[in-house]
Amino acid sequence: MSEGREQDQPEEREGASRPVTAAARRERRGSARPAGRKDSAEAKKAAAADSDAEETKKGRPTRSRADSEKRVGFFARIVRYIREVVSELRKVIWPTRKQMITYTGVVLVFVAFMVALVFGLDTAFAWGMFRVFG
Repeated sequence: MSEGREQDQPEEREGASRPVTAAARRERRGSARPAGRKDSAEAKKAAAADSDAEETKKGRPTRSRADSEKRVGFFARIVRYIREVVSELRKVIWPTRKQMITYTGVVLVFVAFMVALVFGLDTAFAWGMFRVFG
């Protein structure tokens, strides 16, 4: 599925190598968004101005929740839940096909080993019980 996305944008993908680790992907993603960088002087100035503005306008008590919140309908809650699920799934770093094949192989080998171990122990205990109780 990711192969189709890469074919849609061949010019952007050819020169850049694909990051392998999650940390490399996060770093690459962070460097692609200049507004998200922490070293931006403009961002620091804007944050300082926002905090000063918040301190000066807070001259009244906070409203209670009962006044501001309405009871949201059942279908609206379902729609909001689905939107949140979709947004969380977009944040997931999905494994590549090669990684999935490797992980699947590891799991199958481990399961086969455990089945053989349990079978061997069961056979040994059964043989021992027949020898003792005959």
